[in-house]
Amino acid sequence: MLRVRGLTKRYGPLLALDDVGFDVPRGEIVGFLGPNGSGKTTTMRAIMRLVALDAGEVTWDGTPVDGGTRRHFGYMPAERGMYPRMKLRNHLAYYGELSGLSPESAGAAADRWLERLGLADRAEDTIQSLSSGNQQRVQLALALLNDPDLLVLDEPFSGLDPVAVEMLSDILREQVDRGAALLLSSHQLDLVADVCSAVVIVDRGRIVLRGEVAALRAASPTRYVEVEFADAVAWEPGRASDVSAGGRRHRIAVEAGTDADRLIEEARSLAPVVGYSFLPPDLSEVFLGVVGRDTLDDPQHERAEVAR
Repeated sequence: MLRVRGLTKRYGPLLALDDVGFDVPRGEIVGFLGPNGSGKTTTMRAIMRLVALDAGEVTWDGTPVDGGTRRHFGYMPAERGMYPRMKLRNHLAYYGELSGLSPESAGAAADRWLERLGLADRAEDTIQSLSSGNQQRVQLALALLNDPDLLVLDEPFSGLDPVAVEMLSDILREQVDRGAALLLSSHQLDLVADVCSAVVIVDRGRIVLRGEVAALRAASPTRYVEVEFADAVAWEPGRASDVSAGGRRHRIAVEAGTDADRLIEEARSLAPVVGYSFLPPDLSEVFLGVVGRDTLDDPQHERAEVAR
């Protein structure tokens, strides 16, 4: 597995990373989440040995990551770093050779990923002629060329249409099914919740929450009652409410220990109920709960963790 321990990095007076540590086991997708400027990209670059740390260690299967180990990693940075006038297949094959593949193997890998990502008919086109979404597919192909043991992906869904998002999600699942470890950063938290088994949330260079997605949601002190009435109804039994569908659909935040049956009976007393649910917050709501400025400015705030 990937093991990150005690990562610390300063840029002058700015403490970019403050004792960051987590694991990414083989066969799992771990989401790495945080606001802009929270330290995600610096951590990913440190894993790839692109940032000199002030303290801390990154190991793979118990051995410190060095240049040889890194050849078995795949990295997709948020910023595109490609040669715009180079033809697509040549570009992939060139990067394959840089990662240690023979010319023959690099060419075969380029052809395989061009086909898998729906770009085979663009093989002789230049990078600069591709749309933003197709350039993002090329970035992913570059990370996958050498069948890496570890994938580190920074905003991989950016710029992709729904069809490409579904394709990428399938590919990520295929990679962990074959035994790769995958660390994924994204602001699209619905997609993170769909593909990741666990998440690590970082803010201001410190880990503020980590654990399995289902466990983090279940541990929240908040639940959401969602009720759809046959007609528009005024109903606000909780701390906060979101009303839609012309006043027919209500989503209300309540405490986790609230008697859901009592609430539904109350709703039915107001008007016929078409449907209802009683659920923990989704991942985006958990995220907002721990990176909200009011919470993090509290001097009593401590790092939180749900055991995996």
